[in-house]
This record gives sequence, structure tokens and C-alpha cells, in this order.
Amino acid sequence: MGSLSIWHWIIVIAVVLLLFGRGKISDLMGDVAQGIKAFKKGMQDDDTTAEKKPEPVKSIDSNAASSTAARSDVGSKAV
Repeated sequence: MGSLSIWHWIIVIAVVLLLFGRGKISDLMGDVAQGIKAFKKGMQDDDTTAEKKPEPVKSIDSNAASSTAARSDVGSKAV
């Protein structure tokens, strides 16, 4: 009683086909296949972006940093 026999599976498949019809199931399976293809394509795109050269590290010019540090009094006016 714990396992399903072949007759149980045949009845289940017949009920599913009667409820959903043959056309809806094939459309659903086509949508699932397109989703899987899109997922695989997305995974390949992620792999190719990871293999690209990393961007060079941007550095801050020390002269620009000292000029902004000297202007620390901006905005400290008392009203």
C-alpha cells in the first residue's frame, strides 16, 4: 500500500490529461525548456564577465586630496 503501482500512475496521468489537456501541457513544457535555456545563457554570460580583465585601480591625486582637506572651514559659518 505504501508504493504506487503502474495502475495508479496510469490513472494519475489520465486525470492530469483530462484536466489540463494535451495542448496546455506541451505549451507548459515549452515554456520550461525556454526558461532552462535562458538560465544556461545567463550562467555563460556570468562566466564570460568574470573572465574579463579587471579594471585598473583608480588612484587619488595627492594634490587634490590636500586642497580639499584645507577647505575644512566651508559650511562652518555661524548664523
